[in-house]
Amino acid sequence: MIRITQLKLSTAHTKEELKEKILKLLRIDRHALLSYTIRKQSLDARKKPDLYYVYSIDVHVSDERSVKKRVKNKNISFCGPDPEYVLKIEGERSLRHRPVIIGTGPAGLFCGYELALHGYRPILLERGADVEKRMEDVKRFWEGGRLDLQSNVQFGEGGAGTFSDGKLNTLVKDPQLRNARVLKVFAEHGAPGEILYQNKPHLGTDMLTGIIKNMRRTIEKMGGEFRFHSLVKDIRTAGTGLEKRIADLTVEDTRTKEQYQLETGIAVFAIGHSARDTFEILYRHGLSMEAKSFAVGVRIEHPQSMVDMAQYGNGHPDVLPPASYKLTAKASDGRGVYTFCMCPGGYVVNASSEEGRLAVNGMSYHDRGGQNANSAVIVTVSPEDYGAGGPLAGVEFQRRLEEAAFRAGGGKVPVQLLKDYREDRPSAGAGTVAPQIKGACCWTNVRSIFPTFLARDIEEGILAFERKLPGYSGDDSVVSAVESRTSSPVRLVRGADMQGSIRGIYPCGEGAGYAGGITSAAMDGMKAAEAIAKLYRPFDKHDEALRNF
Repeated sequence: MIRITQLKLSTAHTKEELKEKILKLLRIDRHALLSYTIRKQSLDARKKPDLYYVYSIDVHVSDERSVKKRVKNKNISFCGPDPEYVLKIEGERSLRHRPVIIGTGPAGLFCGYELALHGYRPILLERGADVEKRMEDVKRFWEGGRLDLQSNVQFGEGGAGTFSDGKLNTLVKDPQLRNARVLKVFAEHGAPGEILYQNKPHLGTDMLTGIIKNMRRTIEKMGGEFRFHSLVKDIRTAGTGLEKRIADLTVEDTRTKEQYQLETGIAVFAIGHSARDTFEILYRHGLSMEAKSFAVGVRIEHPQSMVDMAQYGNGHPDVLPPASYKLTAKASDGRGVYTFCMCPGGYVVNASSEEGRLAVNGMSYHDRGGQNANSAVIVTVSPEDYGAGGPLAGVEFQRRLEEAAFRAGGGKVPVQLLKDYREDRPSAGAGTVAPQIKGACCWTNVRSIFPTFLARDIEEGILAFERKLPGYSGDDSVVSAVESRTSSPVRLVRGADMQGSIRGIYPCGEGAGYAGGITSAAMDGMKAAEAIAKLYRPFDKHDEALRNF
């Protein structure tokens, strides 16, 4: 196989022009080119408005030996196929009960996928609805209906990432090739093939819903089982000290309120960053956990056209996707301020999951076709900032902010013009930027929601970002609050074997404090599956040990 790197073409190039470039670089005729595969595509905007796509390409030709003799170019190499992810099954212990996965966000889904693929027949419990019903519940809430405490933007099949921009990039080091595996599985279940090579791939809420449903069907075909509207209300343990183990789960049907016991020796807690009641259950039973730093702040909206102009330059071609950005600064008190979960052509959404408390998030559809760009502008807070109170002190800090946001907007998303935020006064209405919000909103004083140090640091960060992205601190930019669910405020402590202090409990994903986004959460779920496979062998057709009902 021949690999070409640093292949540069205009952003408006055609597939034929890409093919011609390959032929020219390899000095071969058209008939000698058997096939080519794009490995990576990134946008070079360093010399705007002259913009280019830069590619890495794998090429198969009819006579590779002659090309190797003839072509000498530092950007052309000859290699074999890339290795692929493999889940190693090394375990010899027999399972008495089926593994149980609590939560069907990315961590739970990919843990379940790998276990089901290899014959472990997992049971996946989800407190919320399946993704189709969940979409209806969320839409009803946004249109003025009652908040469903179990099926909302935070809870339900697909997890919180279902209502996001659907970004699939991660900074996690990946020698085990889990990242490539995640992208491949997504592509096999309905994602466009471009995610396999784009530098910053994304899916969007509309595309994610179909992919999640397809993954569920595959897991079921491979022997996995989904139980929706199934909330873990308690756990029972056996043994003491270092021998303390999970014995069973108390599961409640959230529609009928009926409960049953589910025996298991393996419980993967992939519960997401908003499962505060489950954190409390695990804490009560002595699972080791600790408070951790996280970030809170606002959502800010600008016209997408302004962001495109700043990032691409004047006269950029229409073929380019809506531009994104990532900005960081340091406030005068030394705290970091940064943008998070930037949504080109997206919407701010009411992401609440508790009565009397309000949180916001951002989401995009796959085409990123909305008129505004939005992003969280957030400030890191640590246990020293939100005070004593044990491992769950950060949860209470989040709740206090969300209660203040609920009061400020009277239950609607509180919004404010940036010029009024800076003057600490309520806004009366929109200026040149009309807010794009899923759910009702209310013009008010967003700044009043925050402690003084946070309100100040957010403002300083926005003003600093102006130097990097002109127009960012414009008077009519719209801020909304409160962005409080950026990551888990708790870390569920686990060992090298992925188990918590209660043996048989495998904390994983974003809620456990070990991931930050769809891809990294999925990869962490795969790590939990690997840890299980290292200890236990799969079921086979002769097993009579499937005692879960």
